[in-house]
Amino acid sequence: MNKKLISEFLGTYFLVFAGTGAVIIDTITKSLTHVGVALTFGLVVMALIFTFGHLSGAHFNPAVTIGFLIHGDIKKREALYYIIIQIMAGIAASATLLSLFGNVASLGTTLPRGSWGQSFILEFILTFFLMMVIFGSAVHGKAVKSFAGIAIGATVGLEAMFAGPICGASMNPARSIGPAIVSGATQHLWVYIVATILGASCAALIYKILHEK
Repeated sequence: MNKKLISEFLGTYFLVFAGTGAVIIDTITKSLTHVGVALTFGLVVMALIFTFGHLSGAHFNPAVTIGFLIHGDIKKREALYYIIIQIMAGIAASATLLSLFGNVASLGTTLPRGSWGQSFILEFILTFFLMMVIFGSAVHGKAVKSFAGIAIGATVGLEAMFAGPICGASMNPARSIGPAIVSGATQHLWVYIVATILGASCAALIYKILHEK
């Protein structure tokens, strides 16, 4: 259990550190562009899944943990520990970035470009399909699991590429909670908690229906 929690902490920490760090560094240097930020998120997720997948399952995301809980892949107690450690890691990563760069770009906080409703629906759809890819590539009995990291990382990068400029493409409460709390930009945080959890939960329920014998 301790190995799993350490893996989840390290993985979530580096996901938030590299991903939101890319937002901050692009704001300062104008060198990465939006595409570079999206690629950073996709590549870091891919690398971390290959690094920690065999240890903790490489959730790094409370919405994903809740999806696995609904699907029956993790027990309630363990899921609760995972979620707590993921949120702590996100906050720790944002605190590190604050100490390095100051409060630049609200530390990469996810904020709606348009209405909160638009971002809510986008986050729901993005997280729904991310969770479906996770189930299909990493959980299903016929999945080629050695390629799961590529499929999931590519999905994160793809979704961040097209939806990031509008809603931030969080797909992950821990990724949004850390920067929002440390930077103080919490006004739309609920959108990125509720929509992502609903998206992952609906994916878990539909995946169960699709694979009922």
